[in-house]
Amino acid sequence: MGTFAGAINPETASFRDFPEWFRRERERLLGAGKAPKVAMFCTGGIRCEKSTAFLRQEGVEHVYHLRGGILKYLETVSEDRSLWQGECFVFDQRVTIGHGLVAGSYTLCHACRRPVSADDCASPLYETGVSCPACHAERTEEQRASYRERHRQEKLAAAQGRAHVGAMPDRPADDHAG
Repeated sequence: MGTFAGAINPETASFRDFPEWFRRERERLLGAGKAPKVAMFCTGGIRCEKSTAFLRQEGVEHVYHLRGGILKYLETVSEDRSLWQGECFVFDQRVTIGHGLVAGSYTLCHACRRPVSADDCASPLYETGVSCPACHAERTEEQRASYRERHRQEKLAAAQGRAHVGAMPDRPADDHAG
């Protein structure tokens, strides 16, 4: 949803994939005969600590990371001075945040738990509570039927003023109804 200008995104599915990606791309990233400087960033700072330690073990001497992660940066750096572009994915009901830690513009696909943009919601592959363009082809029609039923039950519970049995704490039952 966002990044710093000039950053390299390894496009890994999991942090576990980072060491293999780095080793594969090492020569391209670091070049030969120079002491590169690497700056790492992540949402809250935890993966930065891990990746910094890993790179140092791999012989990269000048590794820095954003202490407190993007969250601390967005909280403390004013938007007019910021080098951050876009929004930051967070692991709570806000889905994404911007400067000042205000809720962003993305919602969450309740089938795959990926962020969904307004453009994604306009896609014929998007169905509230059922699928988004990113996961539509990853699910069977049987799974989508099950998600439709779950979504129907969530809407019914909200209409009756009660929490659905699968509702997440701190999230209104109908926050994603549509």
